[in-house]
Amino acid sequence: MTMKTPALVLLATLVLAGCSAQYTTSAQPAAETPKTAAVSLSAKVQKRDLASGLYEMALSPQGDALYVSSAEGFKDVQGGVVYKLDPATLKTLGSTHTDLKNFGMTISPDGKTVYVTHSLDGGISAIDTRNGKVRARTLFPERNEKGLPYGAREILLHNGALYVGAVADPALVWVVDARTLQVKARIKNAGKWVTGLHWSEQTQRLYVANGDGEMLVVNPRNNRIEQRWKPLGDKPALLLNIAEDSETGRLFVTDNSKAKTTLVLDIHSGKVLKQLDLGGSLAVKFNPKRHEIYLTQREAGKVLSLDATSLAVKQRWDLPPNPNSLLLSADGQTLFVTVKQAFNKDHTTNGLDSVVRIALNQ
Repeated sequence: MTMKTPALVLLATLVLAGCSAQYTTSAQPAAETPKTAAVSLSAKVQKRDLASGLYEMALSPQGDALYVSSAEGFKDVQGGVVYKLDPATLKTLGSTHTDLKNFGMTISPDGKTVYVTHSLDGGISAIDTRNGKVRARTLFPERNEKGLPYGAREILLHNGALYVGAVADPALVWVVDARTLQVKARIKNAGKWVTGLHWSEQTQRLYVANGDGEMLVVNPRNNRIEQRWKPLGDKPALLLNIAEDSETGRLFVTDNSKAKTTLVLDIHSGKVLKQLDLGGSLAVKFNPKRHEIYLTQREAGKVLSLDATSLAVKQRWDLPPNPNSLLLSADGQTLFVTVKQAFNKDHTTNGLDSVVRIALNQ
């Protein structure tokens, strides 16, 4: 698949996006080769060069499998792969080859199903983790003025429903039955480009970030937008990803495009409590076990660890060229990172994207 349209370039620029289609599957372990073997950068950092087009990750509830979505190459390459890795060694345990490209990802509470978004084709798929087979797929019917599908970017699972953000103008959030993949509702009037999604157990609300610099607060009982916050006012902003410290009622929201900042917001009012001038940040995770915040800084090639109270930088990991997505283990002691290669003008890269495992307790 080549990326020739402005819409496809946009989705790649936003770092997460996807494709969808029918799938051929392979649950057979892939052979390890020297160039893709995990290497130790330090006593607590392992890195494995895995494949082109790596994006999001999901960890099985049992902690015994790390799933990584891949769009593979963007020039003359059709389809993608979902990799199953050993979380301790990063060795390949299995793989599912799909005829569409995979971007966003989440996993069911029982670990039996991995859900992926196919942004370039505007759809989602459900993959059975027991055999690696695709068991269901939905392609959303919406099209933009050029006849292209709305990009299905981020995906969030809550209480049997999948919330899928659309990169479109105007945008929406699809609400999908996680069992059947049938669309149950659409949350419309969501601004330009729905990017980040976050569910808060504290407020029982869905938080939606968009390219208009807005945070939307959605009531899942009726799928209505109850509040619209614009934390930076008229200043241009493209808000991306969201994390929460539920004990203090703070939301952490990144902007890697326009405002180049990380916002700390009051979860109830949207008031800006602090603006972290660390440069543009992409992914964000809050770790309640260690009381830390993690950020990827794509252009700087770094991952930061912040003290969640003082918001001071505790540690920096150099992971060039472009650290992308983050995933935290259930016990809060391991951080996983996808690291991307820069795109050439023809949408190729000069090497494989990587998965990094950081042991936080060493």
